[in-house]
Amino acid sequence: MGKIRTGKSASSIVMLLLLLAVAWQQQWLPTTQSSADSEQFAPQAVESGAYDNAAIMQAFRDQRSNVQVLGQGIVQRVLPPDNDGNPHQRFIVRIAPDHTVLLAHNLTLAEEIKNLRRGEQVSFYGEYEWNDRGGVIHWTHNDPQGRHADGWIEYRGRRYQ
Repeated sequence: MGKIRTGKSASSIVMLLLLLAVAWQQQWLPTTQSSADSEQFAPQAVESGAYDNAAIMQAFRDQRSNVQVLGQGIVQRVLPPDNDGNPHQRFIVRIAPDHTVLLAHNLTLAEEIKNLRRGEQVSFYGEYEWNDRGGVIHWTHNDPQGRHADGWIEYRGRRYQ
């Protein structure tokens, strides 16, 4: 049997493994963004289509709110509209096997999503607010005053904002 080499080749392998670990961490570990840096987050994430449901679940675990998120999931339940104050279309979306979020889509500022059905996929860009039921995604519309990142919901190939 041969000897195990140590020295220069072993240290090169260790260095390569460390570089790979750092690259993996930067590429795959979830990150969250607050609304304070949503202007920096929005263009890159939205253009690349980098849906990050893990960031939503991390915000839930950390009990964080005001986190700008880009996600997608399957409609689990369509709820009656919330007509208290500005009317909102509401529905629950499963983003992971054990996690759902409520989407609250402002109907004063955005068009209603027609024929929304259980079991169909939606993508969304909005602001996450923590609650003990999984959280709420809102700001899924344009901001007419330009003070907040514009959000949206995509359903059946159409963007509602």
